[in-house]
Formats: sequence, structure tokens, C-alpha cells
Amino acid sequence: MATKPGILTTAGTTAVPLLALVVLALTWGRDLPGVMVAVVALCLAGAVLAAVHHAEVVAHRVGEPFGSLVLALAVTLIEVALIVTLMADGGPKSSSLARDTVFAAVMITCNGIVGLSLLVGAWRNGVAAFNTEGTVAALSTVATLATLSLVLPTFTTSKPGPEFSTAQLAFAAVVSFALYLLFVAMQTIRHRDYFLPVTRDGEVLDEDDHAHPPSNRETGISLALLLVALIAVVGNAKGISPTIESGVDAAGLPQSFVGVVIALLVLLPETLAAYRSARRDRVQISLNLAHGSAIASIGLTIPAIAIASIWLEGPLLLGLGATHMVLLALTVVVSALTVLPGRATLLQGGVHLVLFAGFVFLAISP
Repeated sequence: MATKPGILTTAGTTAVPLLALVVLALTWGRDLPGVMVAVVALCLAGAVLAAVHHAEVVAHRVGEPFGSLVLALAVTLIEVALIVTLMADGGPKSSSLARDTVFAAVMITCNGIVGLSLLVGAWRNGVAAFNTEGTVAALSTVATLATLSLVLPTFTTSKPGPEFSTAQLAFAAVVSFALYLLFVAMQTIRHRDYFLPVTRDGEVLDEDDHAHPPSNRETGISLALLLVALIAVVGNAKGISPTIESGVDAAGLPQSFVGVVIALLVLLPETLAAYRSARRDRVQISLNLAHGSAIASIGLTIPAIAIASIWLEGPLLLGLGATHMVLLALTVVVSALTVLPGRATLLQGGVHLVLFAGFVFLAISP
């Protein structure tokens, strides 16, 4: 796997995360003027680019699918912390923030990132090839987790509204976390070969290229800087979240659109990493990132929110509305038809991107 810094220089990939962390420390909990919002946004963008570089260094050292897992898990853990923090600070208006952010993450990963990856892979190589066994397993896990955690609360009757009772929330949290652990065990131990890149002839590629992997010291430094960059990404996203909320209100958009913007910001590192993998004809790595992030987003957020609900005040709205359930069902059906052949064309990539565009449009104009 190539580990070139790309847009940032080698020095930049070290300095930018640290600078972004300093800016985060100086601006945390303060009302920011317009100039500082721009500075924070620039630091956020730089931290995203640095995070992708350091994730690729770590991935090259540990190999696939461990590399994809490192980035997806790190981003999701910090995303969960961001959601809990915003819900604790946001009062009653944040009762649906977890649902909005998790559902947005599912739509972004399963349609936006998948569609972009397939489009890039098919554009460069005629068709985008991937491993059917691993991709189908990941998709079925996403569908199960999304249905249990985001669809069922709309139809349960123990509590009025799209809420789980305490027992139902505990059950959803336990099975979500257990299913996430089971998927990780299958991905990294039992059936690791299902998640490795394949050629258009179906040959499994166990190495991304012939370059020597980085040393343990380089990998350790990149892992530490990856965590710093991700903390800076999510922390600075929280820092500009009041500006986002004000902009959403000023534009007359639904409050749920805040969750969409947060998910878009948090998933920027995975989106860029998936795009770069697709350009190298490693579409399977892109799909690992997309589906792995969706699985982690649900499998880790729901247990965390269940625990946080002990001290969080107000209702916890998890159930989707009719429009979002239709989008989720269509996404699952289209995704299944896309991954079953193990090869995709520009058309499949375009279909997923249209679904993603439809989700964003309906989030703006429900």
C-alpha cells in the first residue's frame, strides 16, 4: 500500500494534527467569531488529510483487513463520544441526535462511500471487483443492526412514540455489541481471506504492493498521530457545531439535518481513504471501510447511548420515520443486488450515489 503523504508534506502530516489539537484546546467551550470558525474548519480539513495518511501507514504495517478496521474503529469510538457529549449539552432538542447521526452514517457509508468507490473503481478498470463472501456478510450485518436498532422502535408498544423501553434498549445494546464483536472476529481471524482485495479474475491479493512495510517505530508514531488527528477532527467538529446549528436554523432546515452534517464531517477520513483505495483498484478495502464503519457506528453507538441514558434526561428517540425506512429498505435491496455478483459497473455506483443524493435532499426538504 502506498504511504505517500499526498496533499500534505511529510512534515505536515506530523505538524497539522498537533496544531489542530492546540487549536481545539484553545477554542474548546467558547463562542467562536467568524474568523476563528474558518481557522477551526481549516484545521479540521488538515487533520482529515493527516488522519488518512497515518491510517494508510498503519494499514500497510498490519495488513488488511486490520488496516480498515483500525480507521473505522478509531473514528467510530470518537464519534460515539461526540454524540454523547452533544446529547448531554443539547437538552430536549437532542433527543433524536443519536438516531439522526447513526442513520446518516449508514446512508453515507452504504450509499455515498460505496457508490463513490464503485464509480471510481469501474471508471478506471471497466468493472470494480470485490469479494462476494465478505461483502455479503458485512451487508447482512448492517441490515440486521439497522433494523433492530432503528426500525423496531417505531413499532414497539411498550412506550409511546419511536422509543424503546428500558428492557428493549438493553436487549438492543447487548445484541448490537455482540454482533459487532462476532463480525470483527470473522473479519480478522476466522475468515480474513473474505475481506482481502481481489483481481478482476477473482484472485485474492494478500499484499497491496511490493513496498517494504514501515518499521514498528514509524507505525507507532503514525498510530499515535492518527488518534491525535481523529480527536482533533471530532473535537473541532463539535467546536463549530453551534455555527452549524445556527446555520441550519437560519436556513429553515430541519433540526435533524445537524446529525447529517456531523456524520459527514466525522466520516471524511474514511471517505477519502476509500476513494484512494478505489483509485488503486482495491475496491474491497473501500467496501471494508464503508460497511465496517456502518457496523461500528450502530454496534458501538447503541450500547454507549444505552449506558448514557442512565443519566441523560429526556426521551431517547431511535425509531425512524416512514420516509427513512423506505430509504433504508431500498438501500438494503439495492446493496444486495450490487454485491452478489462480486463485480460492479458504473451503473451500480451511480445508483448508490443517487440514493445518497436522495437522502441528502430529503434531509433538507423532508
